[in-house]
Amino acid sequence: MELRPLGQTGLKLSQLSFGASSLGQEFRSVDLNEALRSVRTALDLGMNFIDTSPYYGRGMSEVLLGVALRDVPRDKYLLGTKLGRYDGAHFDFSARRVVESVDISLHRMGVDYLDIMLCHDIEFVDMRQIIDETLPALRKVQQQGKVRFIGISGYPMNIFRYVLDQQPLDVVLSYNHYTLQNTMLADLLPYLQSKGVGVMNAAPFSARLLTRQPLPPWHKATPEVRAIAKQAADHCSSRGVDIAQLAVQFSIAHPGMTTCIVGSANPENVKKWVEWAGLPIDQQLLSEVQQILKPIHNWFYTEGRAENNDQIEVRTQK
Repeated sequence: MELRPLGQTGLKLSQLSFGASSLGQEFRSVDLNEALRSVRTALDLGMNFIDTSPYYGRGMSEVLLGVALRDVPRDKYLLGTKLGRYDGAHFDFSARRVVESVDISLHRMGVDYLDIMLCHDIEFVDMRQIIDETLPALRKVQQQGKVRFIGISGYPMNIFRYVLDQQPLDVVLSYNHYTLQNTMLADLLPYLQSKGVGVMNAAPFSARLLTRQPLPPWHKATPEVRAIAKQAADHCSSRGVDIAQLAVQFSIAHPGMTTCIVGSANPENVKKWVEWAGLPIDQQLLSEVQQILKPIHNWFYTEGRAENNDQIEVRTQK
């Protein structure tokens, strides 16, 4: 699988990376053996970076990764997790919790260091704390060798400019913002590149919106968005293609996005995604799908505090 450089870190990540949120049963109840096999399948097929968080399954994802990776040499994969978000409404970005969280994650996964540590979903808190307290504390942990590179993750585009205008970062992780339906991350890319930041994209399916699967109960897509996305999926089906295939191929095609993080607790899904990644994209079908999705292009929702979000156009309120 193609490897791409991650900003100025010196790391090279596979164009597809394994997202372990599914191991925390964020989308469905999982079979334990299947979940463990999905991790090993991803590694065997060349996905060299694994992304997780203590928030996924409230620790379950990290624990299962610790089991799955137990006999895998540490130099055979890159590992990233997050801190600050621990439950639906439980956020703690204090300097003390930074130190505790890193140590707990290391223990759960049975490793001596983490390649990447991200401040998780910072749009839910006063981001001044991230600048003044969280990142300085995380830099100290980095100096101790427990974490190699640090950054932030979250949903609104605003958060990346806010932080990078005041503090340097090694990496950022954005989700749902470089997909068939939403390409706002590409618009921000020149700014991120000017800061020398490594860019990781996640969630090419937009939490199943760009698949044939039912949406999870917590999905925020409006009726208009759901209907148009279904039109696009139906159109792909009429051409004998799963829209999820097109979604994966589109999200890995941009050379400025180092990797696209996608996860499943089903090893057969992982195999399918890697196969799709190796196939040429159908440019005609892509053009047709983008035309169908045009009325909802760059539709997004809000997360966290209002002041941390991007401005929503009137049409997105439908």
